[in-house]
Order: sequence, then C-alpha cells, then structure tokens
Amino acid sequence: MYQRNRLFLIVFYLILINFLSYASPSGIMAGETIRINGSGACLAMLKPLMEAYGKENRGISFQVEKPLGSSGAIKALLADAIDIAIVARPLKTEEMIRGARLVNYGKTPLAVITEEKVPVKNISTRELEDIYYGKIQEWPNGKPLRIILRPMEDADTKILMRLSAGMAEAVARAHQRRGVMIAETDFQSYEAVSRTGGGIGAVGLPVILSGKLPLNVLALNGIKPSRRNLANGTYPLSKNISFVTMGRLHGAAAKFLEFIYSNKGRAIAEKAGVLFTLDHP
Repeated sequence: MYQRNRLFLIVFYLILINFLSYASPSGIMAGETIRINGSGACLAMLKPLMEAYGKENRGISFQVEKPLGSSGAIKALLADAIDIAIVARPLKTEEMIRGARLVNYGKTPLAVITEEKVPVKNISTRELEDIYYGKIQEWPNGKPLRIILRPMEDADTKILMRLSAGMAEAVARAHQRRGVMIAETDFQSYEAVSRTGGGIGAVGLPVILSGKLPLNVLALNGIKPSRRNLANGTYPLSKNISFVTMGRLHGAAAKFLEFIYSNKGRAIAEKAGVLFTLDHP
C-alpha cells in the first residue's frame, strides 16, 4: 500500500509540473527571474518595457540592481551574475573570446543639460568647447558655471569628444583640472547636474524622459536632442544601445528579448527616445 501511494504521488507531481509549464504564458514557468543590468540610460529605456512585459506575464520578475554601467554589466554577465547586459559600447576582443555576444538595438540622443535656473536654451559647439576648456566660467547672469564630467573611459565622454577636434582637447583639459566633479553613471550625472547650481553635463535622453528632477535641456547649434532629429541627421550626439548575452538565451530571458524586438516592444522604446538600428537577436 505504501509503495502504491508513493508511486501515485510521484505521478501526480509529474503531471502537475507538466501542467504548470504549459499553463504559463509562452511556456514560461511562473516565478522565473530575469537578471539585467547595464548603462543607466539604456536601463531607463528598458524600464517601460519591463513594466509592460510584467503586466502580460504575472509570474515573471526582474532583478535590476544599481546600474553597473556598460563595462560593469559585461563583467557581471561573464561571471554569470546576470542574464542580459544592456550597453552603450562595443565589445572588446577579450569579451568576445570569452563568449559574449552583442546584438544592436538602436541609439538615442546624448543631451547637453544644465541645472534648471541656468538662463540658456541653446549652446553652440564653440561655446561648449570654451566651457570645457575653462575659457567660460560663468553663465550670462554671472552665476558660476560647474561642469559635471563622466569618467574619461566612459562612452558619453567619448561621444562628446567626437563632436569636434576642439571638443576632444577641451574635454581632456577639463579632466586635468582639480576639483571638477565626476559622475560615475548616467543617473549620478543626471542628479548631480540638477542639484548643482550652475551645473552642466550630458546624459542620454531616456534618463531625462523617465526622470522627474528639474533640468534645462539645451539645443545644440539650434537643434534639440530628439529621436526625430537623430533620424534626420541634424543632431550630432548619439549613444548606442545594444544587448549582450552569453550565446543563445533560454526560458524567460529569451522570451523577454523577443518582446523587446517585437513591434509592440519597439513602439514602447520609441516613446523612450530610441531610434532603431536593429540586428536580429
């Protein structure tokens, strides 16, 4: 009798597990967690996508810790600490050798921003060069100007330096000055500029669109940082958005990536400021 009951219970649990796997949306097991990290601007773009996907797949949860940045997220991926990295830079040779695989998704404007009370709405390339070089140290109202930099190796720093030969030299000079504030991540830059009197810096458009802090977003040479102006080639500063995985994904993470590249996912990302330059995942 004991053996018969034990056999019955085993068969019952096997049937139950099989039923749950088919009852879950798209074959996803309830309770699966998708681990993601990356660049702050990229994660800001991803936030509404995670919210929309979570509503359709109630059993799925997302584990998103404090943004690690592109390099930090790739290290975490290689260490099997996350499933997906969303990054703003290409892979290095050693990362590809270790099995990391990058798939392009799109790009978004890198916006020049200031603290809310700065009385400027437009800035020229030449003025930006002079600010970073240290030739301009006050705003038109006489208030001190304070630059918030990103680390020298950061993707945003390299994007600014590609704006012009003069900007490349000016940014390098700014990094050599003592006392200049350096924000490690997109969100730190966003918060530092908004809370620093006379502050100026740069951040990806999705961070601005998803945030609530008061900021002054500048036009560059008369052109506003927007998805449309990026598409027509008039706005010059853009940062890439790519997904990195360790080969082919499975389970919930694979289904989520499919959603991101779907028409519905792309429509959500467009509202977050993304211009698509898609590869197939």
